Amino acid sequence: MHTLDVAAITRACLITLVVGCATAHAQTMPLVPAPLQSPPTEVLSLTTQATGVQIYECSAKKDDPTQFEWLFKAPEAELFDSTGRRIGTHYAGPSWKAHDGSKVVGEVKSRDNGPDATAIPWLLLSATSTSGTGVLSQTKSIQRVHTIGGKAPTADCNATQVGKETRVPYKATYYFYGAKP
Repeated sequence: MHTLDVAAITRACLITLVVGCATAHAQTMPLVPAPLQSPPTEVLSLTTQATGVQIYECSAKKDDPTQFEWLFKAPEAELFDSTGRRIGTHYAGPSWKAHDGSKVVGEVKSRDNGPDATAIPWLLLSATSTSGTGVLSQTKSIQRVHTIGGKAPTADCNATQVGKETRVPYKATYYFYGAKP
């Protein structure tokens, strides 16, 4: 009877381990709309929280130079790991640079308005170039999700404000993906 107890306990431990691993993996993978999902050939390699600003410039509209609008110019943000430690920056390009010297530049592939109408959209970006040998050097895709703020000002810009910049605070989560091993 003692052998049965050991076997039952061993099975229960294995089941708990397998379920625990599956649950832990599910928690690290973000739930995003289908157009923003990373390709199935990629795995999540890094999660960061960004805090910064979206920079807009007052400009004449391209299709009607007598009208004016706030045009997106660039992001400027600090990247933090899950412990709150600053690990890099996000800036024009769009580019992300880690403190280990690695860098990725991306281009937007897909966007979704996200659940918050007052926040900048969620994005899927693909890497157009990488450099260095650190954490971002093997990045293939980037997701920007869970955005807060950052939308262009609602106040009109006009001819007297052309060239004026405004900085709108935002927060977001960035998920970085690399090729499956």
